[in-house]
This record gives sequence, structure tokens and C-alpha cells, in this order.
Amino acid sequence: MSSKPKRNESTGPQSLRTPATGTGQSSMGNTVREEEIRRRAYQIYRERGQQPGGELDDWLKAERELEGAAFSHAEAS
Repeated sequence: MSSKPKRNESTGPQSLRTPATGTGQSSMGNTVREEEIRRRAYQIYRERGQQPGGELDDWLKAERELEGAAFSHAEAS
């Protein structure tokens, strides 16, 4: 019997879910932001050939890209 822990092999947008935090308006903003990150992370996953195992990297890259875009937009305003 193998002692290796089983990995969740699920891929796609559902595997990138994170728990919502906060309440009220803040929670609504987080939910929208997380959905944007989830969609971009899924695009990144597809762009890299749908290979499992890079979910965290995809999520973090999506966060950086979206935060960079938001920062650039704020500077332009």
C-alpha cells in the first residue's frame, strides 16, 4: 500500500475556489474580484496545455496580472 497522499486531480475553475471572507459590501467586492481571478487563472491553465499541478501558480499569476491592470488604471485616472 502506498503512503503517498492523494492529490485532488480536479482541474478547471472549480478547483481554484477560495473561501469568501468578510461581510456586506466588502464581501461582494471580494466575490467579484475572486471570480475575475478564477476566470483568468482558468485561461492561464488552458494556455499552458491544461496540465494539472500548476493551480496555485495560475491563481497567483492571475492575481498579479489583474492587480497590475487595476493599478495601471488607477494611475491613469
